[in-house]
Amino acid sequence: MLAEERRQKVREIIEEKGKITVEDIVGRFSVSAVTARSDLDVLAKRREVIRSHGGAVRQVNAMIDYPLRLKESIHHAEKVRIGHAAVQLIRPNHNIILDSGTTTVQIARQIKAARIHPLTVITNALNVAYELAETEGITLIVLGGILRPASSSMVGPQAERMLQDLHADQLFLGVDGLYPGVGYCTPDILEAQLNALMIRISNEVTVVADASKFGRRSLSLISGIECAHRIITDDQVNPEIADLVRASGVEVMVV
Repeated sequence: MLAEERRQKVREIIEEKGKITVEDIVGRFSVSAVTARSDLDVLAKRREVIRSHGGAVRQVNAMIDYPLRLKESIHHAEKVRIGHAAVQLIRPNHNIILDSGTTTVQIARQIKAARIHPLTVITNALNVAYELAETEGITLIVLGGILRPASSSMVGPQAERMLQDLHADQLFLGVDGLYPGVGYCTPDILEAQLNALMIRISNEVTVVADASKFGRRSLSLISGIECAHRIITDDQVNPEIADLVRASGVEVMVV
């Protein structure tokens, strides 16, 4: 079978099943793992699929609220780098907010590894809370509210009431899309409202978003681009869009 024919069949499998692993390709097409990864890299470069940890998934629609377990497998290495860069901004005695998401949970893991304390962490994310629950020197404030099963996060008026009496030195905000001239977006209306309040009570806002989020729009607008002091992203970011963001006065850190 020719390489291009094999890649087409791989893409069809991903469209049908939503994902494929390197091991699946090796077994189905009798090729090496190196060849399987190369095929997925080619398809990802064409934007026909999205590379995930150990395989690939179908292209993500920013209007859909995908489960956390799927999001965590996408752009995993990039999110780890972003988390490492973000934690360099955190100092002992800070009060920080970690928004929900698979990039912010990488920040939580890096906080544990770096042993930054004392530190107060406010979060609406159950996965973030789980990561930090037994970490020495961390005071953890978990917001209550309505559970969003897809993201394992709490939203709604109860979460907003609890948050409005708090103050943060820094907010690390995860978004599903950001568009120059429009702003930061999420598929969930209640999450957008809570995120906007997080921004208002924070001295400094850092958006953490892998390159796939640039130029994407979703259902609910959180706030304009200029509300953030910086965006931390990866080295696959579109340079033209990054320059438009910088023109809004927002620092773009590429890692």
